[in-house]
Amino acid sequence: MITRRRLLTSFASITAGIFAGRSVNASEAASEDTELRFPGDPTEHNVVYQFNKSDSRYHDAILFSAAEMLRKYNDNITIVITAFGPGIHILAKKPLRDVSDEVKQKINSMADYGVQFHACGNTMNSLGWKKEDMHDFVEVVQVGAADLIELQEKGFSYISW
Repeated sequence: MITRRRLLTSFASITAGIFAGRSVNASEAASEDTELRFPGDPTEHNVVYQFNKSDSRYHDAILFSAAEMLRKYNDNITIVITAFGPGIHILAKKPLRDVSDEVKQKINSMADYGVQFHACGNTMNSLGWKKEDMHDFVEVVQVGAADLIELQEKGFSYISW
């Protein structure tokens, strides 16, 4: 069974091949050096990104890096982006700080590709926010910094800017 991420990647490769004027089939589109994975199989690669700033260049850098991880490892990676402090606004339906439309689109798209977004409950409480103030795909964790520790204890690599 092909996962959603692999299916979308295969579709994109086939579409790119068509526009390039050559024929590409689904088996060619899937990376030859990766084996098929079943939904729920553990991934070989796990990474958690710390997202704690409100600067737009910082937003772009983190999201670009996470997208590159998706491209490199396809469906064989679990990516979590833990947002707290000023960075939490990227996950709010109505952020109180500037979040570009491009960043909002990237976050929604990445969630569709299986990237997990965690929001710090402590930061939310300080802003008077509830779960319903966040996008539906957001998981609320009690303490964002503790989430980083706990994911590292589970074998996640930690990325910070």
